[in-house]
Amino acid sequence: MASAQGQFMAFDEFGRPFIIMREQEKRARVKGLEAQRANISAARAVSNLLRTSLGPKGMDKILVSQDGDITITNDGATIMEKMDVKHQVAKLLVELSQSQDNEIGDGTTGVVILAGALLESALNLLDKGLHPLRICDGFEHACDIAVKHLEATSEELDVFANDNALLKKAAVTCLCSKVVSNHQEKLAAIAVEAVLDVADIKRKDVNFEHIKVEGKPGGSLEDTCLIRGIVIDKDMSHPQMAKVVNDAKIAILTCPFEPPKPKTKHKLEISNAEDYRKLYEQEQQYFVKMIEDVKNSGTNLVICQWGFDDEANYLLHANNLPAVRWVGGVEIELIAMATGARIVPRFSELSNDKLGRATCVREIGFGTTDDKMIVIEGCANTSAVTVLVRGGNKMIVDEARRCLHDALCVVRNFIKDSRVVYGGGCAELMASNEITKVVDLEPSIEQYAMRGFADALEDISNALAENSGLNPIETTTWLKNEMKNDPNKRFGVDCNGVGIYDMKELKVYESLQSKVQQLQLATQVVRMILKIDDVFAPSEYS
Repeated sequence: MASAQGQFMAFDEFGRPFIIMREQEKRARVKGLEAQRANISAARAVSNLLRTSLGPKGMDKILVSQDGDITITNDGATIMEKMDVKHQVAKLLVELSQSQDNEIGDGTTGVVILAGALLESALNLLDKGLHPLRICDGFEHACDIAVKHLEATSEELDVFANDNALLKKAAVTCLCSKVVSNHQEKLAAIAVEAVLDVADIKRKDVNFEHIKVEGKPGGSLEDTCLIRGIVIDKDMSHPQMAKVVNDAKIAILTCPFEPPKPKTKHKLEISNAEDYRKLYEQEQQYFVKMIEDVKNSGTNLVICQWGFDDEANYLLHANNLPAVRWVGGVEIELIAMATGARIVPRFSELSNDKLGRATCVREIGFGTTDDKMIVIEGCANTSAVTVLVRGGNKMIVDEARRCLHDALCVVRNFIKDSRVVYGGGCAELMASNEITKVVDLEPSIEQYAMRGFADALEDISNALAENSGLNPIETTTWLKNEMKNDPNKRFGVDCNGVGIYDMKELKVYESLQSKVQQLQLATQVVRMILKIDDVFAPSEYS
């Protein structure tokens, strides 16, 4: 039974009446084509934000958090992560860029722009009356054709030839669109050296846990260097301790240099000086025993996760035992893994076979500031490396660290799979030409969707040309025709205005793995968005 006020009367199993309010009327509901339009519009708004950040001439974005922290970057994954996106479908594009970043490490801007272009094509097809599922099937078919064509036309190169020239060029291609592009050659060389130092070439595997990127504001980007060891942002616990320890035997402790404390509540009353003296002597014995345990194990450097009592610090210095305190758990594990040390939870368990080995441990300072860092070099177990990034301020250092992460990922990808395609929009235009060639043989209605997919692939070269100050339509059309007439050409957008369109000659390399991942991820997300035709939202959905 319903009342005029929009209330419903209902009865439970015992016949007792209760009233149901029409709360659903307060909820916005969008169905059918309107829902798809709203979703596509929201996703397109996000992808358009990144469009101007693509390529070497891409612009940077400044992002201000609620706390007033400023981030300046043109890294797609960082921009998407820092943006406060409310729309649930638009959040799918945020997750899309993060998936690309987690899997490949590069191409995070391109994958979002490609997804946006596919959604725009899909909207045009929806307006023509095509069913969303037929569009999805056509897109997936076209994606398969594009992936197979790229795999067939990719080139497998020797990445280690000519002093790792290809790896360096690939890293330069990645860095040329970043804030650090003025120092791209040096940073690319550092990234290549860092990856090769920890890579297992036989297994084609790179363990990123052995590469640490530390940042320290001050100096300039030119001062960025590769340290073949581990760097921790700490200093020696006593200012008069030795600053350099050669042939270090390192004890890693997770127990503090403090007297033991009872686990239960306790109260200790001292009524005279004799009792206080006994307590003091007892405490001294604890410290002396701790130092003896450390010395007897053969240690000449102590790294502790916790702090030291002043008395313990004095005794360590007096016994010529340099020590570092308050080292974080992640750094403790990395040092243990690299030096071959065992992490010791109690002083009584410390022995010579649980010590880590390193050629040299030294404390370094920076300029006129009091900033110090500990460098552990020549680790026994693994060739762990640290990239120490310098820069004029914290924002530059943070952005340089993000750029180096991308470059490290690109080098790793080429070691895992040395097949290359060419950048500057070349790979997308080749795939677009191939789909256009095949689409006329497709008898079903999906041919419209496949043609839409081919048109969407052109958006990458359009965006590159637009950001470089060129006419996008004219440039893309000319490039497509050149490669259509001669399939062996590898032409792309001349972003730097050098007058050469041959990406092979310019050595603009991109990983096949990255391109394939971009195509597949973008197609999957677009399919997911197109299949939504009914939206219940707690407030107005737009």
